[in-house]
Amino acid sequence: MALNILVFYGSYRRDRMGIRLASYVVESFKSRGDACELVDAKAVDLPMLDRMYKEYDPGTAPAALQALAAKIKAADGFVFVTGEYNWGVQPGLKNLTDHFLEEWFWRPAAIASYSAGRFSGVRAAMAWHGTLSEMGIVVISSALSVGPIAATLDENGNPTGDAGGHLEKAFPRFASDLQWWAEAAKAQRQKIPPPY
Repeated sequence: MALNILVFYGSYRRDRMGIRLASYVVESFKSRGDACELVDAKAVDLPMLDRMYKEYDPGTAPAALQALAAKIKAADGFVFVTGEYNWGVQPGLKNLTDHFLEEWFWRPAAIASYSAGRFSGVRAAMAWHGTLSEMGIVVISSALSVGPIAATLDENGNPTGDAGGHLEKAFPRFASDLQWWAEAAKAQRQKIPPPY
């Protein structure tokens, strides 16, 4: 079954390296036959959170917020591509996610982390687990951890060297786990409406 996957990426930095991983994830899901779209927080450029989408009267939310809410509601699953800032999450990605709540409910997410160093952003990935769970998302156990990112993916998001080879070996299980949970959640939502 082809799925509708949204890949979220949140760096606002001038020389963004994580976009390589975001591009790789999007293209890899597409090669499996899924519909997959990158949601780049910098490109969406939501303001710092003042009012959540649900706090607007129907039809009055800013256009970018309205469009993204519709995409989130229509998705079968999510991938969060996150870098690590001082052992924590990227503020751009966190700000984007905080604009929504119920729109995320009853779907799974996977986390792909990266860094310039050998820890591969895993501390940020751990921080996202609790945040995503609070947002009503089931976080799958499979994860991608990429580092150093410059030695793993070239500027076009293509795997390179030994590290790139390890990423290519890890991706199929990562994607299959997300697919399993997305299909299960979709079937359950069709069978029994969510309780709220």
